[in-house]
Amino acid sequence: MKKVMKSYVIITLGIIVVAIAMHFFLIPNDIAAGGVSGLAMIVNSYFSFLDIGLLMLIMNIILFIIAFILLGSSFGIKTIYASLGMSGAIWALEHIYPMQVPLTKDVLLAAFIGTMLSGLGMGMIFNENASTGGTDIIAKIMNRYIHMDIGKSLLASDFIITIMASYTFGVEKGLYALIVVILNGFIIDYSIEGFNIAMQVFIMSSKYDIIAEYIMNELERGVTLFSGEGGFTNKEMKIIYSVISRKEFIKIRDYIKEVDPKAFISVSNAHEVLGEGFKRIDAE
Repeated sequence: MKKVMKSYVIITLGIIVVAIAMHFFLIPNDIAAGGVSGLAMIVNSYFSFLDIGLLMLIMNIILFIIAFILLGSSFGIKTIYASLGMSGAIWALEHIYPMQVPLTKDVLLAAFIGTMLSGLGMGMIFNENASTGGTDIIAKIMNRYIHMDIGKSLLASDFIITIMASYTFGVEKGLYALIVVILNGFIIDYSIEGFNIAMQVFIMSSKYDIIAEYIMNELERGVTLFSGEGGFTNKEMKIIYSVISRKEFIKIRDYIKEVDPKAFISVSNAHEVLGEGFKRIDAE
């Protein structure tokens, strides 16, 4: 239950971050960066009496109904929560803090900050195995019926929306929207890597036994021992391998300084770790 609650808290924070990016930076500057949000911005420009958040909510509900008919019940509760929550958050911001004028009239600055925040928030949501629906649903339908790769389907649907944005808001705004669409994907990937990153360490020490015991008992992490042989000394040795968090690496590094200052440590980043003590392999 705690893990489920933590997951929904992270998704909620991601929703808030994306909603802030949309409401304060992208929407006021007419940067319709693909997705249901971009389509809602275009419709809102012609029918201003309809709130963007409300339009997103209606569009997402329609898309979910179509998805259940064409794809079956392949969308999880988290995706429905994130999708409808995003629409609701933007709708709420429109009423709580309506934007009469853009926070910044520098379109490039607005696009940059909006993309950074949006990518970070989306990364938080995707990292919890959820999505915000919208063009994700369209991409899966295209993949099912015309056998187009999901990545290409997403790019195609977002590209069509940016063309519509160019016609509605002008070519310059449309080009900014296209840049945001492209950069957003990179930022989401880097955000997800940042959330999942861990440290994998190889430790070569004559006191491998007490170091391994410290890792297992104090840090409660697993340890694997390899048998090796020194290239210069031709002496047999034990090599410790373990995957730990950044904070835990600082602890083990300081401990090794005390017990064996001559130890050799090799450290590298592990961008995805699945298994006991980390993210479950069968997690939703």
